[in-house]
Amino acid sequence: MMGCSLTRGLVLVSALAMLAACNRTKTAADVDTGVVVLDHGDRPRDRVRYKVPPGTTTSSTTTLRVKTLATSPDGAALSVLPGVRLDIVSGPAETTDRGVKFKVDVVHAEALVPAGFDPELADMLRDGAAMLDEIGGSVEVDDHGRKLAGELDARTKRSDVPARLLRMIVNARETLSRVLLPEEPIGLGARWETRRTIDAFGIEVQQVNTYTLVDRVGDELMLNVTVQQRALPQTISFPEDGVEISVESMSALANGQIVLDLDALESDASANGSSEDRLRVKTVDGQESIRVDETFEIQIANTSGLVR
Repeated sequence: MMGCSLTRGLVLVSALAMLAACNRTKTAADVDTGVVVLDHGDRPRDRVRYKVPPGTTTSSTTTLRVKTLATSPDGAALSVLPGVRLDIVSGPAETTDRGVKFKVDVVHAEALVPAGFDPELADMLRDGAAMLDEIGGSVEVDDHGRKLAGELDARTKRSDVPARLLRMIVNARETLSRVLLPEEPIGLGARWETRRTIDAFGIEVQQVNTYTLVDRVGDELMLNVTVQQRALPQTISFPEDGVEISVESMSALANGQIVLDLDALESDASANGSSEDRLRVKTVDGQESIRVDETFEIQIANTSGLVR
């Protein structure tokens, strides 16, 4: 009976995490807090800036895979292996007084369902991925990569779009594909840090990105990146569902590589990492302590061309 109760509880946690994001008509925007240079690197140094030509369009494929294992003190567990692949077109770029503005559209979304996966859950994954088809919006960025403005289109704002998955993908792409650049001149070996506060389905998460410039050929930079996330203890409640989730600890670490093209709208990148969350879930039937361990990987492959 306890095993059945736990399984229901774990499913409930996953479902609520998704529903909490999907059911909100408005969510707080992620907040970037600037760039701090930790090491200016070797000489010669120069100011690194994006210089995207008007008309530039980037086609990309983003692949995200996640393995989640949730356990209780009695050892019962539930493992889920979802994944999604998105074909995305960004552009064409339009020059503005502040930088460039361009559309970002998902032209195709596909769930990556492992062989032998539970058919009912597989259908849920495919339905969730299908909701990402043809969503998009527009964004304006300056030559440092800072987002100056952004707007989602009407389809993306629909309540049935899986917002938690969408937010995860957007954050990963902004971290890996549109790197914030420092104001000061830098050279090989330079290291800089960016920080942002993320609203992750009602939980406030602090994220620190550390970039290292390891090579440069013309306008292409090779970067190593380390991403750290941490959330302080906090509680979120869902009165309509009779559920309260308390975060006791939450942390994540990822490492990756980026080939940053200063002439393109996005970059080639890959990263993998892991996270560990300790939660206490309280329902009308009682409460359970749950540990959630996750491993994940993301790959972004881009091809850019100038539309004439």
